[in-house]
Amino acid sequence: MKRRTLGGTGISVSEYALGAMMFGAWGNGDHDESVRMIHRALDAGINVVDTADIYSQGESEEIVGKALKGRREGVVLATKGSSPMGEDPNERGNSRRWLTRAVENSLRRLGTDHIDLYQVHRPDHATDIDETLSALSDLVRAGKVRAIGHSTFPAEQIVEAQWAAERRGHIRFRTEQPPYSILARGVEAAVLPAAQRYGMGVLTWGPLSAGWLSGKYGKRSDVDLTAGSGRAALEQHKFDPSVPGNARKLEAVGELRNLADEAGLKLAHLAIAFVRTHPAVTSVIIGPRTPAHLEDLLEGVGVELSEDVLDRIDEIVPPGTDVNRGDSYYTPPALADKSLRRR
Repeated sequence: MKRRTLGGTGISVSEYALGAMMFGAWGNGDHDESVRMIHRALDAGINVVDTADIYSQGESEEIVGKALKGRREGVVLATKGSSPMGEDPNERGNSRRWLTRAVENSLRRLGTDHIDLYQVHRPDHATDIDETLSALSDLVRAGKVRAIGHSTFPAEQIVEAQWAAERRGHIRFRTEQPPYSILARGVEAAVLPAAQRYGMGVLTWGPLSAGWLSGKYGKRSDVDLTAGSGRAALEQHKFDPSVPGNARKLEAVGELRNLADEAGLKLAHLAIAFVRTHPAVTSVIIGPRTPAHLEDLLEGVGVELSEDVLDRIDEIVPPGTDVNRGDSYYTPPALADKSLRRR
């Protein structure tokens, strides 16, 4: 498997990363099977494992910790914090108080003394970015974290964080982890260019758009809301074909499936190869739930798309656009909280 350098860190990473969100109650509750899947991915040449404390409320990190016993040194271990881990408002966010505790909790669950890449999972408008960077810098200097990054940051906050690090002498964010797929190309407009401008590594998630590009869907009769993982069952609105945005996705998926057939490719392989093609992307996070899913995705390693195929994709989903504007994993408080728009 090809390797790339993660931003300016000097860390060599595989162009596929194994996402661990589906290991645990959100997906595959069989710990032994999940451990075998992690080992299979490592044996196939993947050297990045990405998880988060919020995934099954820490269960994913525990499974990853079990799997890496005896194999830790060969793995670039990434995890994330800031999502709610309890009812207490102080058990979330990007404050020094919480991130310091969250890192210790993750280290314990992962069974390791350091995290190679620690990422804040979402922006936190209640915490000054200077406070967050100060805390993370101290964790790096203490040897508990090797590099820091963020996930699902809009371009303006990427820039703000880089400026804050330069002005205040903090260790700067080295990576961004955005959602990116053929159906969700919005990050091409500003997020990916901002990451390139600052020499950041980019680990993308959701290349199959929550299963829409897995090859299962392509017409209304294909959509089965009863199928999928426990996590998917909590987000059925993202699959409801009566939602106009989802109807548009079904139409686009049908065209993409035809294109994949013409190119002699599985749709999932075409979808991941598309994401890998972007020059800003360092590694694509795949998130299999079963061994069969993993094997299918590994079959697509090395698939390259021709210019003609890429041009056809641009015709189906124009660059920089999201097919369903409702597929948002981050809504700025200024839009979500009406009190911020009214006197």
